[in-house]
Amino acid sequence: MNGTRMDKLEKIDKEIVINLLPFDIFPGVGTPKMAIPSDLGLFQQAIQLAQSSPPTWQSALLSNLAIFVLGSPLLVSGLSISGIAAAFLLGVLTWRAFGPSAFLLVATYFVIGTAATKVKMAQKESEGVAEKKKGRRGPRSVVGSSAAGCVCAFLSIYGVGGKTFSRLWVLGFVASFCTKLSDTVSSEIGKAYGRKTYLVTTFKVVPRGTEGAVSIEGTLAGLLASILLAFVGCIMGEIKAFEAVICVAASQMANLGESVIGATCQEKEGFRWLNNDAVNVINITMGSILAVLLQQIVLQNWHT
Repeated sequence: MNGTRMDKLEKIDKEIVINLLPFDIFPGVGTPKMAIPSDLGLFQQAIQLAQSSPPTWQSALLSNLAIFVLGSPLLVSGLSISGIAAAFLLGVLTWRAFGPSAFLLVATYFVIGTAATKVKMAQKESEGVAEKKKGRRGPRSVVGSSAAGCVCAFLSIYGVGGKTFSRLWVLGFVASFCTKLSDTVSSEIGKAYGRKTYLVTTFKVVPRGTEGAVSIEGTLAGLLASILLAFVGCIMGEIKAFEAVICVAASQMANLGESVIGATCQEKEGFRWLNNDAVNVINITMGSILAVLLQQIVLQNWHT
């Protein structure tokens, strides 16, 4: 008898608790109430929006906002606050033009480039060849490193040249970042591990960090970085295998040209305007243009 009473009391207590709840978490039990808000449904809608194909400005903005919030600890290690703002705009533009696969390509570029910049930072600082602010790049550096890619992105978004040219804009985009990553890695690894650095125009041995100087260690590291990023672009479906080879070749040719410009013109009399950011823009532009030209040459010879 006591057990029966206890069971009844427990049942009454449960019903009281259920009736006090504002949401109907146990359908069919207690007094009917309003349904639980579908937060999961909203989340699923957000995911579907981010995955929309083709990408939209809204999906690009939402995706980048989420990624930048989650990745903020990594971002602040390689970028200033204003640099993060510039990178966010680049990310939105990249996603809108070429989708998440291209965004991953740029993210890979950022991670490898930042890691290379941090290598032997104390040694570089003591020798006076380290990047300022512990390697944290500002908006000018972000823009200088992505200008050619941004142009390709806008050309793709607005359909310049139609389908005939759409592949070229993707190729130019990938080539520009292969070029810049190769340049960054070769410079930073050369300053960290280069036993001898040579002025590219005379092959005279010069101190590490000299504009226009190259080292065997840095050059090999830059080549490997370019190959890796081109491979990422290939497996993500941005470019084809032969185009990956073209991106690597174009990046090395462009970097050689950039070294010549650095050795002969950069910040010299009559060229004070030609600072590092300006040279970066020239470098990645050369990489993009060379990749497009090489692709056309390869295709013409292929069909003849």
